[in-house]
Amino acid sequence: MKKNIIIAGFLLILFGCKSPVDEPVEKITPSPYENYSLVWSDEFSGTALDLTKWNYETGTGVNGDFGTGQIDRATDRKENVNIVSGITNADGNCLAIVTRSEHYIDREFTSGRITTSGKGSWGPGHRIEARIWAKDVRSKGQGFALWMMPAEKPSGFPYIMWPQGGEIDIMEYVGTFPYHNLGSVHYAWSWLNNEYADWNHGHKGGYYGYAQQEVPLTAPSYTGLVPSAGDASAGSGAFHLYGIEWFSDRMEFFVDGNVYHINYFNDGGTESGFKDGQDKEVVKTVNGKRRLLSEYSHHLSEWKPFEHSFFLILSAGVGGSDSRTYGGAVVPSAVFPCSVYVDWVRVYKKN
Repeated sequence: MKKNIIIAGFLLILFGCKSPVDEPVEKITPSPYENYSLVWSDEFSGTALDLTKWNYETGTGVNGDFGTGQIDRATDRKENVNIVSGITNADGNCLAIVTRSEHYIDREFTSGRITTSGKGSWGPGHRIEARIWAKDVRSKGQGFALWMMPAEKPSGFPYIMWPQGGEIDIMEYVGTFPYHNLGSVHYAWSWLNNEYADWNHGHKGGYYGYAQQEVPLTAPSYTGLVPSAGDASAGSGAFHLYGIEWFSDRMEFFVDGNVYHINYFNDGGTESGFKDGQDKEVVKTVNGKRRLLSEYSHHLSEWKPFEHSFFLILSAGVGGSDSRTYGGAVVPSAVFPCSVYVDWVRVYKKN
């Protein structure tokens, strides 16, 4: 999510070095995955956001745009974050996160942003997924993300800098590219004593085409096309299952069970066929579907980000420059309010 990020927005995680213990589930449901057990979930079955599991993050970020160039203000109002019922094809109630075109304090757009920071974090050996319908994200300047940031920090440091601490973008869906989702890892080339530098940013991201259910032949570009309501070839057309399976040596990104990007943490020795000392990516066909294989995100001996626990973030955004998240300036075709529905979020642990 963070292209061209501002330093101050990512002096992360001022609480302890140890990761929080996985929280028990209020209602135990059988795992649909062999050798996995459900350890945390939110089915959004109540009437209000469960604040034992989530925090509101309000405002515009330390640098005024959450590091993405967006122009909205996140609030804790029900107009932006609410539990709703009666959503088509939902399992029950849903979380609604809504961006609105309205003057509020000092901004002309409002949004919602919630995190599990300090209340739930997970690392290798977990499968993390959410069922989401980005119903109204159809135009440039609109976007929604399910992503993760580090919940741990090195001993002796009050924070972990971005991107040394890493970042995981499970669902990065923008109206600029409404027919594709982006699944990514962000990481650093050098430790730099846990300090920020513009050049010190590695990123491996794979696009998923909803129509093809695989990596597209060419990366998407902005066309100005706005999907019609219910267009099955766009992410806005229906609920989809977004997730990662997090192993000790790699992370697999999937949509609706289709793995489309695998990032290997270490250098060489992977099915990608890369030699030691390389930091590359290749698209290969596996079981008749194209998937991106990339390596490697553990460049640092001082801190290997994806060996540690991360917390979850659900966030919406509006606007920004064309080179930043949410795909640039809001276009006239963008309709507000822009609602995204989250049916549930679930975390499974490998037995």
